[in-house]
Amino acid sequence: MGSDDLEQSRARPRDSDDLEQPRPSTFSIVARDPETDAVGVAVQSKFVSVGSVVPFASADAGAVATQSFANVAYGPDGLELLRDGHDAESVVDELTEADDAAEDRQVGVVGQDGSVAAFTGDECFDVAGDVQGEGYTVQGNILENDETLPAMADAFESTDAGLPEKLLAALHAGNDAGGDSRGEQSAAMYVAKPDGGYDGKNDRWIDVRVDDHEHPIDELERVFRIYDITLLSREEPDDVRELDGEVGREVAATLADLGFYDDDPEPIADEGFGDAEREALEAFRGMNNFENHDLAVIEDALARGWRDAAEDADADSDADADADGDGAADGESRMIEAIWHGLQRLDRK
Repeated sequence: MGSDDLEQSRARPRDSDDLEQPRPSTFSIVARDPETDAVGVAVQSKFVSVGSVVPFASADAGAVATQSFANVAYGPDGLELLRDGHDAESVVDELTEADDAAEDRQVGVVGQDGSVAAFTGDECFDVAGDVQGEGYTVQGNILENDETLPAMADAFESTDAGLPEKLLAALHAGNDAGGDSRGEQSAAMYVAKPDGGYDGKNDRWIDVRVDDHEHPIDELERVFRIYDITLLSREEPDDVRELDGEVGREVAATLADLGFYDDDPEPIADEGFGDAEREALEAFRGMNNFENHDLAVIEDALARGWRDAAEDADADSDADADADGDGAADGESRMIEAIWHGLQRLDRK
């Protein structure tokens, strides 16, 4: 389904005097993955700690985003209505009909039954509106232009990846298309999945946020990749590669720069990535809490993802260096990026 086929609503424009008043401005996506029963919200706003206000999700119900003079009661109340068997449209109707200030609000709802609905009140500051597609809804207010929401919808539909990557793609696309007319400040992604939480003891599968940052969506993605490696499980690989050759030498040199490898890494040009190098990699794995993956899987991920991480580093060559100027932050980031890229061939559990 393309954006031309999507239903879309727009709020009426407001006077310029109204737009001069400081107001939180936000765009978000609420979505469900039918293959995993994961439901969640991703959001960006010119508002501090948007993750503490907008997203609500529960694996046994669905997900809700409440914004634009947000009524945070819409979150728990909407989830309870979903649990009681209401579809998304009736949830939106009940929430807004009972709220005297509904015309100032926005809400998006996706149920575990696959139903989708949203509401944009007539008093929301323009550009404001919402767009629905199969299994998702996007909504925003005080947007730079009318292109932001369709761009989010197109990115979500066209991204061939897991739900978190699709949510992040939608945020990036919305921001690139115009995004929040007041700028950027915070972003969050909250996804619930049955038994998806830490050690399977709850449904909080993904819960990452950036409360105050110059580029919050970029930072959210960086934090998510660390979260992904550390906390999210993957299917075991059928085969694993060992580090060797130029990539092995570069990984060993990076481990040496980071203080995990005491010997001169040059000899591995002849000897390969051996016991000493794997001891260093094991120390790196333990220091970064990556025990979620066996050492052999980490080595395989580095072997497969090192060059992809190099391309990312080249693309971000203008990023700030670490405060000490010794390259340690860049080296650790390169290792983490490589591991994340290398794990992408393995499905998340």
